[in-house]
Amino acid sequence: MSDSYSLPTEPEGVVPSLVERFNSGTVSAMLGLYEQEAVLVKKDGRTVSGHTEIAAQLEPDLQHGLPLKAKARHVFVAGDIAEIVLDWSIAGTGRNGEQVDVGGSACDVVHRGADGIWRYMIDNNFGTAVRQPA
Repeated sequence: MSDSYSLPTEPEGVVPSLVERFNSGTVSAMLGLYEQEAVLVKKDGRTVSGHTEIAAQLEPDLQHGLPLKAKARHVFVAGDIAEIVLDWSIAGTGRNGEQVDVGGSACDVVHRGADGIWRYMIDNNFGTAVRQPA
């Protein structure tokens, strides 16, 4: 992971850091935002955990080479835990000429570690959207 990407020291910094790291196009940059035991909720509602499985889920979106646009709608903080509700999208013509238009409203949970850095514990990209069975 590159040291050139900042890590958030405030929960409000999570979304800007997410955008910066996603737009770098590298999975390793993204993984710095996840706790080792983090959970990512897939579109069908199933979960994956740990950096290896999360990386496998992030890679397809990164391969498009399109920028992530994201904006926090709400940040609720209780001690070292925060819930972030954010609206996000990835749209345009991908590297392989495919049209991409995905997005949603995420409901994520982040945690402040002993090092003062806020990282994802639960990455729920589609928030309360109705899940499609696998």
